[in-house]
This record gives sequence, structure tokens and C-alpha cells, in this order.
Amino acid sequence: MKVYILAGMPGAGKEEFVRVAQEMGFNVVRMGDVVRAEARNRGIPADDRNVGGFAHAERETHGYDIWARRTLSFVTEFPTIIDGCRGESEVRIFRSSFAETMIIAIHSSPRTRYKRLKARGRDDAPRSWEEFVERDFRELGWGLGNVIALADIMIVNEGSLPEFREDVKKILDGLR
Repeated sequence: MKVYILAGMPGAGKEEFVRVAQEMGFNVVRMGDVVRAEARNRGIPADDRNVGGFAHAERETHGYDIWARRTLSFVTEFPTIIDGCRGESEVRIFRSSFAETMIIAIHSSPRTRYKRLKARGRDDAPRSWEEFVERDFRELGWGLGNVIALADIMIVNEGSLPEFREDVKKILDGLR
């Protein structure tokens, strides 16, 4: 029952990591999909501020591990990569639920991440540097920095996309 917990700040490269993993046949569960689906079910607008606020309110109401607990039922195949872990309490849920867990963190500088988020043009992209910083601090407030600090594997993603994809392939080959 191997589970790989993927963590990183917004725009660090988690989505690209997931693409490579899926191409290589890994099962992937995205915690963000669980959050967005629940927000959609409750009629919450799909922009980052509203969904992020909803996610935070659920953490405050039901505990900071709520999204990990709600994600567990989606982990049905092994090995699985769980994308989007945000805090130590979530790590504890995964570690207590699965026989073997490993944290993989991706790091990129704030300027690099901001450029990437703006370029990809999703609905949840920051409209300004200030909004980007606000999102970073919200994520760090949930304990994301602690998860990154606990990583078993750290990938620095400041180079080109082909370089990053190659780094990810090497790491995933080593985990098989």
C-alpha cells in the first residue's frame, strides 16, 4: 500500500509532475479535485478566493485534516500519488491509513511560480502579485511549509519543462 504525498506551493510544478506520473501509469488522486467538487456541490463560485475560503472554513469547522479524510475513499489503487497535501495533520492521516508513505516536494521561487500561474490562465490564477502573495500565506498558514520541510524527496524546478519532466521520470522510475 504505497502512497506518495505530493506537496508544493502553487505553480511549483505539481500538475506537470502528475502528468508525467500518469503517463508512466501511476494512479493519482488530487485533493484539490475533492475540494473543488465539494465547493461545486455547495454552489460556491470556482475562483481561487472563494474555493480557498471554503477549504479554509471547512478546516476550521471540521479540523485541518478534513480534506485528507475526505480524500481517503478515492485512494483505491496502489501505488498512488496524492497531490495537494497542505499540512502536517493531513500527512498524519495518510501515514496512519497506508502502510508506506513518502513525501515528494517540489520547490520553485515565488517569481517563477507567479509567472507560471499567470501564463496558464486558469480561473484560479492570481490577478496581481498581491493576490499571489495572499494565496501563498494562506497555504503556508495551513502548514504547507512544514510538509515541504518533511519531504523525503525534494525537486527544485527552476529550469525548463523538458528538464523538469526528465527529473520527474528519473525519480518515479526509482520509486517503482
